[in-house]
Amino acid sequence: MTDRPTGPLSGVRVIDITTIVLGPYATQLLGDLGADVIKIEAPGAGDPIRHAGPKRSDGMAGIFLNVNRNKRSVVLDLKQEKAKEALWRLIPTADVFFHNMRPQAIARLGFDYGAVKILKQDIVYCGAYGYSEKGPYAAKPAYDDLIQGSSGLAVLGADADGAPRYTPTILVDKIVGLMASQAILGALFHRSQTGEGQEIEVPMFETMAAFLLAEHINGRAFEPPLGGAGYARITSPHRKPARAKDGYICIMPYTEKQWSAFFEISGRADMREDPRFRDYASRIKNVDALYAMVGEAVAERTVAAWAELCDRAQIPWAPVNTLDDLFEDEHLQAVGFFHRSTHPSEGATVLTGPTVQFSGTPASIHRHAPRYGEHGAEVLRELGYREDEIDNLKGSGGLLVS
Repeated sequence: MTDRPTGPLSGVRVIDITTIVLGPYATQLLGDLGADVIKIEAPGAGDPIRHAGPKRSDGMAGIFLNVNRNKRSVVLDLKQEKAKEALWRLIPTADVFFHNMRPQAIARLGFDYGAVKILKQDIVYCGAYGYSEKGPYAAKPAYDDLIQGSSGLAVLGADADGAPRYTPTILVDKIVGLMASQAILGALFHRSQTGEGQEIEVPMFETMAAFLLAEHINGRAFEPPLGGAGYARITSPHRKPARAKDGYICIMPYTEKQWSAFFEISGRADMREDPRFRDYASRIKNVDALYAMVGEAVAERTVAAWAELCDRAQIPWAPVNTLDDLFEDEHLQAVGFFHRSTHPSEGATVLTGPTVQFSGTPASIHRHAPRYGEHGAEVLRELGYREDEIDNLKGSGGLLVS
């Protein structure tokens, strides 16, 4: 744990009015890069993700600890004028205003882009919504599971019997969170060049549709279409870790040389002349048969035997790890992937550290995840509030301090 932010966004202040994973993950990335992220939470239980999963203290679950590090928590009841006043005073000190409320809801509170821009002309204002406000789905509710279904992801991950299936990770929230952080960085760069702020809309549905169609657009990239959507190599039912005699292994020949070597070490050298597998285009066209053959070959040996053969033939392979295996992985241990520290209230913790390496302005974890309302008084003092004003705001119920 560093004493201060060291990343390239040191000196940038972000007002974060987001919950669950999408927004908090985006602002966690900005915080890792050095931004001062002030997390505005609602009265009551705060961000619901505080209460998801194992925890030592109420409101400090493991997921929350990881995606809300490098932030300060201020609890403001934005339905009260005194609390709104505190946020109005905070906005001029900020560079970024980020929320994931419905546009109508944030407008009712008085913090839509037009209102915020009056207070800070060059603000980068980002809203993450389910669907673009320009389309007929604008008012529809959206959650990760719903967007997995509507974007086509659930069908891509269908079970063997064809039943659509959600991916066992909050994939939409995290991908859209990454896109939001990228968009904010782009807008900050633009502001550094021109002095101009702007409003950003990051819609979940459109972002995921574009993400999936990057490769799956396939024949639909042409008008008229040269084929249906879907990249055959990816959608093959045989594209999966291969079962060896004693477990599973991932084997991925890709180049001509690697496939030739695989045919040789698997005892199928004659397949090098098979017109179905002779070159890249042919292999893609016949990918189901190709991957089925790989599965049959792998079943003939143990995982260790295949690992040795692949290393010798320079064929890419990887183990099939469980999530718990990652905590013992020798490479992750060697690169310092896991960040171990002692949280003031939660004790010993193990989080994932920043993965992007900067030679001059390294990303870091410099703040523990905040307790609910931990920094309310601290932030108000920075804004010039007197102690009696802070006490008055507390007494009105507009400010909660842990």
